[in-house]
Amino acid sequence: MARQKAELSEYERKRQENIAKTQALLRNLEMEAAEAGLAPTAKSSASAKPKSKKPAPKKIKQVEVVPRRTSSRLKGIEADSETAKRKAEEEHEARKEADKAKRQRISGTFNFGDIVVGGKGWDQHGNFVSIVGPAVPYERTFTANDVKDTTDKELRALREKMNALELWEDYEPNEIKLTPERIYSMGFHPTTDKPLVFAGDKLGNLGICDCSQKVSEVKEEDDEDAEWQGPSITTLKPHTRTIHTFQFSPHDSNALYSASYDSTVRKLDLAKGVAVEVYAPADKNADAPLSGVEISKNDANMLYFSTLDGQFGMYDMRTPSEKAAGLEIFRLSEKKIGGFTLHPLHPHLVATASLDRTLKIWDLRKINGKGDWRLPALVGEHESKLSVSHAAWNSAGQVATASYDDTIKIHDLSNCARWKTSTSLTDAEMKPSVVIPHNNQTGRWVTILRAQWQLFPQDGVQRFCIGNMNRFVDIYTAKGHQLAQLGGEGITAVPAVAKFHPTQDWVAAGTASGKLCLWM
Repeated sequence: MARQKAELSEYERKRQENIAKTQALLRNLEMEAAEAGLAPTAKSSASAKPKSKKPAPKKIKQVEVVPRRTSSRLKGIEADSETAKRKAEEEHEARKEADKAKRQRISGTFNFGDIVVGGKGWDQHGNFVSIVGPAVPYERTFTANDVKDTTDKELRALREKMNALELWEDYEPNEIKLTPERIYSMGFHPTTDKPLVFAGDKLGNLGICDCSQKVSEVKEEDDEDAEWQGPSITTLKPHTRTIHTFQFSPHDSNALYSASYDSTVRKLDLAKGVAVEVYAPADKNADAPLSGVEISKNDANMLYFSTLDGQFGMYDMRTPSEKAAGLEIFRLSEKKIGGFTLHPLHPHLVATASLDRTLKIWDLRKINGKGDWRLPALVGEHESKLSVSHAAWNSAGQVATASYDDTIKIHDLSNCARWKTSTSLTDAEMKPSVVIPHNNQTGRWVTILRAQWQLFPQDGVQRFCIGNMNRFVDIYTAKGHQLAQLGGEGITAVPAVAKFHPTQDWVAAGTASGKLCLWM
């Protein structure tokens, strides 16, 4: 053995020394780990089992919205120093600001040149039962035979007139991409010269289409070799989030007021080509999505709005935005107000529809109380079985609501002109005069159905339109008589957002894919 050790080479001797040093270092590290309580126990080591290999999950590419974290050590910043702490705080604030920026509204004025163009029921035992069938695409519930079998001459003539409306013959709905995303709001410009359709979508885009345009006119302007794209459409982006509703001012047909989930109301001046912010919460970081907007017929400067957290606001637009003197906000519901309207002839009367299942009528002439209890006078209230999506006045003093209990209810309040500020209606007086079974189960991907009146019908017959889950648009009178079920080829989705022209028998409807259906 001694002979073998003597014969070790210099290289081999060095190698053995290095091995001994390494083993000694490992023993020292194990002892230090044991003293610190970091060494694995024999039990845990013995019980450890090799895990079965699973295929690696598919990687999803994500968009980087904030700067990557960088190494403080490589930048020469000492750990636990004040500089390192300050750097960590700055990175945390940057991430918070980036997340907030996704939902941040944009203040200031937009110029067009700066904007990129581009029925359930309840049985006797209190059980919830269905009284309308499920959605069946293209299955009609009102046909030509219903018109033919009508014995009332006036009603039959009106049904024939409404059923004579046809889809825009120059274009099919799948050729009219009015907005990039799902349509939430729809309306006509008040002009009677030609149908000008406006629509607001989920991401704050506003689409505008001149529906007097003919195919021949567009093709002459386009290159013959270019791919056919349908009618010319202008797309503006006045908001950063959903445009829930908009209204043309009753005092100026060139002024369009839009309310958005970005908490602002903007006035779009079509003549000047600018969009001005006319209302926003005083707290720039406040998140108060708006669900409705109207301008008083009696005062062009009074703006009314509702929010998704149950508030109703009155704002005098002559007041500087940094002051709160011209603003009053009332909490009219503990839950979301889905929509409201002012009476067209008596704008001191407000109808609100809420997630708390109620329709409420308020009188703005009498406001009493203090703090959270300062409220307009509550005239009357009606409770449905499920949430009420929208409440719409007509000029005759009737209110139409659509509810998730699969009904459309019409409340006849036509004697409202004689109401005093102390009026309080009984449950019997608030009871609907007409209840129409109607499938309102839109689900997650279809915009909520709302009954929308024709504001000033030329023949004096009050009527409203509402989307149909079978891919039609239904038209009813204030007495509950169905006049028509508008449809046609090329409608591949539910035309959920439907609206009459204020005076003309034109009906526009929008789908979840941003497509326009137009009957004239």
